Amino acid sequence: MSFPSPIEDPVDITRAAADQTLSDDHLAALEEVQRRVLWLSALSIHHANNVRPNPDGIKVGGHQASCASAVSIMTALYFHALQRGDRISIKPHASPVLHAIHYLLGNLNKEYLTTLRGYRGLQAYPSRTKDPFPVDFSTGSVGHGAVAPAFAALSHSYLRTHFGDVTSRRFISFIGDAELDEGNIWEAVIEEALAPAGNVLWIVDLNRQSLDRVIPGIRATEMKGHFAQSGWRVLEAKYGRALRDVFARPGGPSFRRAIDAMENEEYQTLIRLPGDKLRPRLINFRGVHNPGIEQAIADVPNEELPGLLANLGGHDMQDLIDIFEEGLRPSDQPTVIFCYTIKGWNMPFYGDALNHSAIMKDEQIEELREQIGIAEEDQWERFSEDSAAGQLCQEAFERLYAGEEPRTPAVRADQVPVHLGHSRVKTSSTQESFGRLMTQLADLEDVGPRIVTVSPDVSTSTNLGGWINKTGVFALSEATRYDEDDDNAPKLLRWEPKPAGQHIELGISEMNLFSMLGMLGLSHELSGQMVFPIGTVYDPFVLRGMDALVYSVYSGSKMVFAGTPSGITLAPEGGAHQSTITPSVGIELPGLRAYEPCFAQELEWALLDSLRQCCDRENGESTYLRLSTRPVDQTLFSAALDRIGQDDLRRQVLAGGYRIVDAAYDAPDTDPRDTVEIVAAGVMVPEAIKAAGILHQEGVAANVINLTSAQQLYAQWREWQRYDAGMIDGPEPTMHLDTLIPSAERRAPIVTLLDGASHTLAWIGSVNGAQVTALGVDQFGQSGTLSELYQHYEIDPERIAMAAFAALDRRDGV
Repeated sequence: MSFPSPIEDPVDITRAAADQTLSDDHLAALEEVQRRVLWLSALSIHHANNVRPNPDGIKVGGHQASCASAVSIMTALYFHALQRGDRISIKPHASPVLHAIHYLLGNLNKEYLTTLRGYRGLQAYPSRTKDPFPVDFSTGSVGHGAVAPAFAALSHSYLRTHFGDVTSRRFISFIGDAELDEGNIWEAVIEEALAPAGNVLWIVDLNRQSLDRVIPGIRATEMKGHFAQSGWRVLEAKYGRALRDVFARPGGPSFRRAIDAMENEEYQTLIRLPGDKLRPRLINFRGVHNPGIEQAIADVPNEELPGLLANLGGHDMQDLIDIFEEGLRPSDQPTVIFCYTIKGWNMPFYGDALNHSAIMKDEQIEELREQIGIAEEDQWERFSEDSAAGQLCQEAFERLYAGEEPRTPAVRADQVPVHLGHSRVKTSSTQESFGRLMTQLADLEDVGPRIVTVSPDVSTSTNLGGWINKTGVFALSEATRYDEDDDNAPKLLRWEPKPAGQHIELGISEMNLFSMLGMLGLSHELSGQMVFPIGTVYDPFVLRGMDALVYSVYSGSKMVFAGTPSGITLAPEGGAHQSTITPSVGIELPGLRAYEPCFAQELEWALLDSLRQCCDRENGESTYLRLSTRPVDQTLFSAALDRIGQDDLRRQVLAGGYRIVDAAYDAPDTDPRDTVEIVAAGVMVPEAIKAAGILHQEGVAANVINLTSAQQLYAQWREWQRYDAGMIDGPEPTMHLDTLIPSAERRAPIVTLLDGASHTLAWIGSVNGAQVTALGVDQFGQSGTLSELYQHYEIDPERIAMAAFAALDRRDGV
C-alpha cells in the first residue's frame, strides 16, 4: 500500500521531536526562494527543449516533474539546514534544481542557466568533474550517488581518527524513491562497517512514481522496516500541517484512515480532481458513506479541497525544517527520512502517471510564471540584495561556502620512492610479491601512514595478512581479545581492530569495496586529508563491482586495486573463479591505468607508480593491478635486467613492456628474415619464453615482448593516431611500441598471448599493419592442472610455437 498508517506499522517510525518554529518573515522568505527555485528549474528545462536551437532534432529532455517534487526539500536543506563542511549528493533528476540553487547562492553565472544539457554547459546530472559549480558527489548512475556519502562518512571517520583535522562534517544523500530498487542501496544499508555512521542522513523523495507509471505498491512500510532492522534510525515527513489539523478535528481520524488506505494510483487520481467531484469521492470512499470524513472536511471550500488532500510533509517547509533538524543531530547510527511528496508539485501535470518526461508547453510555462508572480523581464534574475529572499540567499552562501577550511597538503609524488630494494626470492607469484611489498610500504615515512587497505572479506586470501599484522584493522574503538590466553588460537594473523588500524574490512560485497575505495580516493577533496587507498578483490569479481568502479573513476577518484587471483591459471578453482575479460576493463575504462606484471620487480615499479598517480590530484589516474597465484621463476627476469639496465627497464615496464627475449642476443644464429614477435602478458610470459626456445631450435628469430601494460601501449597509440590525423598539435607523441618492435621488424608476424580473452591484444598488429594470431581464453574455464588447462585452451608452449610457424607460412604464401 502506498500510504500505510505508521500507527499500525510494527516498525518504530519516529516523528521529529524538534520544533524549531520559524518566524513568519523567515518562513515567507524560504517559501519565496522555493518558488523562485521551482521557476528557474522549470524555465531552464523549457529553454533547453523549446527555445534553444536543436540542430540534431533529438529530444534534449529534463525532468520538470521530478524537479518539482524536490524543490521544497532542497530549499529547506540549502537555505536553512546545511552547514559548512556538510557534503551532499542530489538525486539525478533534480539537477536543474541544484543549478537554480547555486545560481541564487552566487556560485553560478546567469549565462549557464541556458546551457542545460549543452556542450560544456550544465550537465544532465550532477558531475564533480564537469559541472562549473561545487558538486560533492556525481550522480546519474542510479543508486551510486546515494550510497557514496555513506562511504565518504566512513572515510571521514578514518581520517579524523588518524589525522585529526578534517574539512567535512555530515554526509547527506537526497534520493529518489525509485533508487531504492537498486541492489547496491541495500548492500550498503546492511554493511556492518557503516553501522556507527551517525553523521549519515538519507532523505528519500517519496513521490511514488517511476519513469513509466505510478508505482502500484511502493512498499514504504517494508522499506522502512528494512532500514530499521539494519540499525538505521527511521523518520518521516508524511502529512503536512494543514492535513494534520483536519485529522485533529471531529471525524479527522476517519479521514486519515481513508488516505492511509488509498492505493498510490487512487491517491494520484483523487488529488487531480476538482473539489466538487473530489468531495463526494472522499465522503463515499470506496462506495461506503463515511459521516466522519464528511464532518472533517465540511468547512473546507471545494477550491481548497484538492490542495488539502495533496498537503504532504515533503512540501511543508516548517515540517521539513523540524525533521531535518532532528535527522542531522549527532547520533550513533545512520538516519533515513522518508519525505512524502507530489511529483509535478504546483505544475499542470502534478500527480499525472505519465509526467516523468513531460515538459510544459509555452502557454503552461507562462501560466506558471504568472502564478509565481515573476515579471517577464525578470524571469532569469536573482533576488535583489536588499530583499528578504536575497538576504537569505547571501546568508546561505556565507554559511556554506565562504571561508572553506584549507586542506592538508597532499603527499608529493617525489616523496614516493622509485625503488624499494625488496629482498629477491627465486620463485614467487605476483600475489605473494604484492603481500611482501605491502609490508615494506608500511615503513615508508611519508607514505606508509597514509596507506589504507580495503577488502571484501578476502584480505588473507589476497595476501594482505602481513600488512594487517603490521598495521592492524581499523575500528572506532579497540576490540576485546577473547583468544589471548588460548595457546591453540591461530597466530599467523593478528586480527586486532583498533582506532590506529590501517585496514578496513567490509562484508562480501564488491560493490561496497569499490564504493569505499572511490570515496577514500576522494578524501582530499571531500575531507581535506589525502590517503592512498589500496583494495584487493578476486579478479573475476571485479565485474561484480563494475558499476561502483565506473562511478568512482568517473568521479575522479584516485585509488589502487589488485585483482587477484586471475585467469584460468587459478586452475583447480574452476570456471566460476577464473576471470577472462577483466583485462579489457583495464584497457577501456577511462581514468584507469592497468598493469599485468609477471615478475616481482615489475610489480614493485607499477605499485609505486600507482601511488605517485594518487599524488597528482588534478591529472592522476587510478590503477588496476591484475595479479596471479602462479609461482614464477624470477631468474627469467635477470637477463633482461642485465641487458637493459635497471633505470631504463623500469621506464619501459611503466611505458607498457620490454623485450625479455631478444633473438639478436639470445639466439644470434637464427635467421632474422624469419622473425616472429610473441607478445605475452603476465603469467603467460614463461610459456612464451619456452615457445621461443622451440622456435629458436628451428631457426626462427622469435622475440618475446613482456607486455606489462596493454592499456599504456593502446593509450599511446591512440594519442599518436590523433596527432597523425592533425587532431592535436604539439610535438609528436612517443609510442613505446616503436621501441619494442623496431622498424626492420614491423611487418613480422605477431602472436599475442594472455590468460584472458584473445580479443584483448588482437589490435597490436594494426599499429604497423602486421598479421596477428591472437591466443587467449575465449571459453569459460574449468578445473584442472595448469598444463591440462593451458593445452585445452591452446596457450601452452607447443601451441604458441605452432601458431608462430603458421603465421610464417601465411606470410610466405604457403
